[in-house]
Amino acid sequence: MILDKPFPPDPRVENEALTLIEAGYEVFLFCLSYKNEKTSETYKGIQLRRYSSGKIEYKLSALSYTLPFYRIGLSKKIRSFLELNQIDVIHIHDMVAGDATLLANKKLNLPVILDLHENRPEIMKYYPHLKKFPGNLLISPERWKKKEGELVKKVSKTVVVTNESKKELIQRLGIAADRIVVVPNTVKKSFYQDYELDDLILKRYKGTFVILYLGDTGLRRGLLSVIKAVANIINGQDLKQNLKLVIVGSNSSDHILKNKVKELGIQDYVDFEGWQDPKSFQSYLKTACIGVSPLHRNPHHDTTYANKLFQYMSFEVPLVASDAKAQKQIIKKANSGLIHKEKDVKDIETRILQLYNNDRLAEELGRNGKRFIEDKFSWEIVSSELKNLYLEFESS
Repeated sequence: MILDKPFPPDPRVENEALTLIEAGYEVFLFCLSYKNEKTSETYKGIQLRRYSSGKIEYKLSALSYTLPFYRIGLSKKIRSFLELNQIDVIHIHDMVAGDATLLANKKLNLPVILDLHENRPEIMKYYPHLKKFPGNLLISPERWKKKEGELVKKVSKTVVVTNESKKELIQRLGIAADRIVVVPNTVKKSFYQDYELDDLILKRYKGTFVILYLGDTGLRRGLLSVIKAVANIINGQDLKQNLKLVIVGSNSSDHILKNKVKELGIQDYVDFEGWQDPKSFQSYLKTACIGVSPLHRNPHHDTTYANKLFQYMSFEVPLVASDAKAQKQIIKKANSGLIHKEKDVKDIETRILQLYNNDRLAEELGRNGKRFIEDKFSWEIVSSELKNLYLEFESS
């Protein structure tokens, strides 16, 4: 496995590596180090091989498809890793190291899997440094999109996280469907079966109708619309129960969200918890009556899942989520929540009130979500596609 950043942490890389180890494979992970760490160690059975890097190389990674320096420097390290560890199959995590890896593999000619964690060319359009000089001149999302297509055509197989992403690649590149494998990000059974609860969190929200948001709070995630909807509910309804929007996560744009809460005068109804230890997530989920995922629609959000969806479902929390294509399809398939039009404050308000005023509906949707995860969509189930992919290489 090739990862162009430090490890740990990276949940997807770790989950995939451990799944393959459990299936009987040896997994060596090439990763970078920006501090004084062991160059070689075993982590949960993953054989880590760390290669020293620096700030200049880190900054050059953003220019990996603009200038050749990062690609050439990284490829030498990857070639050494492949030869020293006698690798049989290469698994690239995300596209940044794609060209460097293919260059390192030129003479070895090993099978290569490209694992696209997200729609990188599309999400780059929202990076702040690409909207101002010199990033707006040096880094082109369109060039990255073209490069992504070239990489997908060159590698043996590509792994993506949603069916929508698979369809988009097939239509754009005209490649065979069997060249692309879907392995979604979702929760492991241990997430909802093996955990400890924080009594302080449970007591704080006891008797409160909690609308929970887990994860990054960047403005494209849609929380501003939820805040406005909550204000409308508080000001327009005779509430039978205390209501509170609990936000677990943060972003550099949080001051905009907090200013809006203050402007609307609903400080008593919104808790900004900031980033919390993931071990506390289950406690927040236990308090939740609704889980929200109000993503704005764009080519990235339409082809990826937010992991919060499956965290909510695994704890029987009914969802109120936007009509971003991928999440809309999975929620409808599971019948685990209500869908609102993106950015539509009135529609969000209506969906929240539907569940607030209908305990039976909320409980039914929550049960459906839990059953969907247990029967069809835990990591242990969806990762079978990853194991099947590696079996193909054994038989070829």
